[in-house]
Amino acid sequence: MTDSCSKKQMKKSSEDRNIAVITSLEGNKEEVVDIKKGDDLPILPLRNMVLFPGVFMPISIGRNSSLKLVREAEKKATFIAVICQKSAQTDNPAFDDLHPIGTVGKIVRILDMPDNTTTIIIEGVKRVELKEITDTRPYMRGKVELLDDELPAEDDKEFVALAEACKDLTIRYIKTSDSIHQDSAFAIKNIDNHMILVDFICTNLPLKKDEKIELLHINSLQQRAYRLLEILNKEVQLAEIKLTIQMRAREDIDQQQREYFLQQQIRTIQDELGGGGQEQEIEEMREKAEKMKWNADIKAIFLKELNKLERTHSQSPDYSVQLNYLQTMLNLPWGVYTTDNLNLKAAEKTLNRDHYGLEKVKERILEHLAVLKLKGDMKSPIICLYGPPGVGKTSLGKSIASSLKRKYIRMSLGGVHDEAEIRGHRKTYIGAMPGRIIKGLIKAGASNPVFILDEIDKINSDSHGDPSSALLEVLDPEQNNAFHDNFLDVDYDLSKVMFIATANNLNTVPPPLLDRMELIEVSGYITEEKIEIARKHLVPKTLEANGISKTDIKIPKDTLEAIIESYTRESGVRELEKRIGKILRKSARQYATDSYFAKNEIKPEDLYDFLGVPEYTRDKYQGNEYAGVVTGLAWTAAGGEILFVETSLSRGKGGQLTLTGNLGNVMKESAMLAFEYIRAHASQLDLDESVFDHWNIHIHVPEGAIPKDGPSAGITMATSLASALTQRKVKANVAMTGEITLRGKVLPVGGIKEKILAAKRANIKEIILCEENKKNIDEIQDIYLKGLTFKYVKDIKEVFNIALTHTKVDTAIDFTIKKPAANGV
Repeated sequence: MTDSCSKKQMKKSSEDRNIAVITSLEGNKEEVVDIKKGDDLPILPLRNMVLFPGVFMPISIGRNSSLKLVREAEKKATFIAVICQKSAQTDNPAFDDLHPIGTVGKIVRILDMPDNTTTIIIEGVKRVELKEITDTRPYMRGKVELLDDELPAEDDKEFVALAEACKDLTIRYIKTSDSIHQDSAFAIKNIDNHMILVDFICTNLPLKKDEKIELLHINSLQQRAYRLLEILNKEVQLAEIKLTIQMRAREDIDQQQREYFLQQQIRTIQDELGGGGQEQEIEEMREKAEKMKWNADIKAIFLKELNKLERTHSQSPDYSVQLNYLQTMLNLPWGVYTTDNLNLKAAEKTLNRDHYGLEKVKERILEHLAVLKLKGDMKSPIICLYGPPGVGKTSLGKSIASSLKRKYIRMSLGGVHDEAEIRGHRKTYIGAMPGRIIKGLIKAGASNPVFILDEIDKINSDSHGDPSSALLEVLDPEQNNAFHDNFLDVDYDLSKVMFIATANNLNTVPPPLLDRMELIEVSGYITEEKIEIARKHLVPKTLEANGISKTDIKIPKDTLEAIIESYTRESGVRELEKRIGKILRKSARQYATDSYFAKNEIKPEDLYDFLGVPEYTRDKYQGNEYAGVVTGLAWTAAGGEILFVETSLSRGKGGQLTLTGNLGNVMKESAMLAFEYIRAHASQLDLDESVFDHWNIHIHVPEGAIPKDGPSAGITMATSLASALTQRKVKANVAMTGEITLRGKVLPVGGIKEKILAAKRANIKEIILCEENKKNIDEIQDIYLKGLTFKYVKDIKEVFNIALTHTKVDTAIDFTIKKPAANGV
């Protein structure tokens, strides 16, 4: 039995039909019930169950009000009225939602089940009529009136015959039913009390709820048995008809199997005669194959597979796979190539129109076009554009396709972990399909598109294979002229496809894959470049997207610079585009409200009204009044930054070096190298070596919440230590970057372009660099170097000579250690 009080378990009631013999075998139909007319009783509403007198029934309690009712009824040992609802969907039934006739019951036991539900065992005692509802809180109560049953005499042969007939029909019904356990028939046989038997069958047999209610309304037990017999006859007939239908259905299935084998024989005969049901479709594919530009081997394979399709029945699962295979072969652009645009000036114009900067990439594409123009035919290059997010790697691929006038296909590899995504599935599997390379070529309709392999550094591998290994064949110029897709099972020429991969981090790309690609770095944009990109591309694009004319609102260069400096910190321009969009959306809303633009030109001081409080601030040069404070240059994913290295001294046992500022291992090692170098060469700085025995040294890099690492602060830390130990001022408006060795050699570092521009923004005038970094300075346009002086060094001694002045700071520390007076003096 199941819970008719819980919606969640209503479905279960039709599934669990094991009849448990829970009844009063003594047959006490006349139990004394001390309930007077008009007495007020607790009412337990059931959704789909009907309780009859003399029967024990388990009920799972679902509603909170019902749970309170049964707990209190158990404590007080009171009777309750169990009444069925008219609709199982009603959660809070009123008087009109309940059937008028129910059964007075007595709770025998309460069971707390393992799934945190509560089940009660209740005994039906006597039928009752509900007169009215008197209360609904905390549970339902109502006035009831007992109904008297007309019971037959103990030796009434007619009633005994009726009860036995009901028992026999019930057993027949159980035997023909799939939803009731067959052991239940044994339970029915063991009930000897005929009065109890009738109500037990009424309660437990899965009859319709309305039929059970009808049976409960009948006062005479003998008449109830007659009506039950009629219902059982109908149910048994329906069950036997259903069983007959099932047997007939099985016979029909067997007949269909026989027909299938006969059809197969007919198909074989048709093949012998040259006919077939799919003859027209197959003939169309054969005609199309004659026009395809493929070699004799592939044509032979296609015709062989086409003949196999002819021999396959259309209802066979293999038929759809075979048809899909042949359609894929026909849809592939065998020997179809678009004509490249060999006008170098036009191609260059297209590239410059769509993207600002990125000279190395543009130069490589134009070189390819030049060679293609001279030679007439060549393999396409396989390029990997790597760099931070938002710098235009993916969109550049689309621009390249436009400049070459080739088709453009993009395949995102982020999260791909199945080799079949690249190579396809073998067509022996149901639902097999080609890989995404072949699908892309079908979509392009040409065999020489620009194919973007986006986010190649985010490929994963698992038990389904390693997609990066599958790409080795795709991206190898010596192999991809015969790319093998598992679904096609024939070689396809990819040598004319221009593959352009994009990546953020090359460290996660397997070395064999990197070796097959031509790596081109797309570095982050400097502020000046971002301003030009915004002015030429982002602002016009965003104005158009928001329905605003170029003449309505203008965003000058100084405003764009303020947005970049104060509201973004990124290598690319995605966040910048969002900020510009926010300004224009607010302007559009104001225009839609007031029918005019309050500001036709957005000035830097207006940004607070549009974008709120500035989120970022750039560090500025802080002067040289303190010993040990030196300005360094750092590179981050958001561009160049200046950083300050501070060194302070404190009296102590000496020799202790403390490092703070959330420094990484490499940066800590740089500090240790600088310290050991100065300690070893103290005489060159006119230092008394005893200072290391009596003074502790503390090096700190501000903004401790930000992790910092890398070797480029080596000479900065050495200069900071030298300044602190000599108490000499550092030259004003000077910054530096470079790695230091234990011998004092200065090594080159990266990110020079970004660091130089960060120094310029911070009003730095002079920059100290490794001599080998001079080549990086030569690559930067002169406009960005205006106002800067560069000092190139090979050794840390040269750094000290340039950076340290001969003037001591105003509050110089006296390192003299006074000796204690002798005894007796």
